[in-house]
Amino acid sequence: QVQLVESGGGLVQPGGSLRLSCTASRSIFTIYAMGWYRQAPGKQRELVARFTSGDRTNYADSVKGRFTISRDNAKNTVYMQMNSLKPEDTAVYYCNAVYGDLDYWGQGTQVTVSS
Repeated sequence: QVQLVESGGGLVQPGGSLRLSCTASRSIFTIYAMGWYRQAPGKQRELVARFTSGDRTNYADSVKGRFTISRDNAKNTVYMQMNSLKPEDTAVYYCNAVYGDLDYWGQGTQVTVSS
């Protein structure tokens, strides 16, 4: 079993920034995939950004140029820097990690973008 602990959500004004962190209880050095999804009220959960094997990154089109995912293998942590936040970025953000064919999720952290 792998635990994922998220932090960094909160309330921010449009145009502001936040940084999310997700720390795994197991090494992420050879992880298959790790990153962030989000779910807004009444909508399906969607991929925001993630690393996949070979250190490739995927971003949702809606966040390209504004969000940046990074990792610190020594700390088993993935970060997501979110800049130029918009009200439509408001959602619960979930960390996801894939070890082999096993999928793990964090508890979610709320991000609210509002004036």
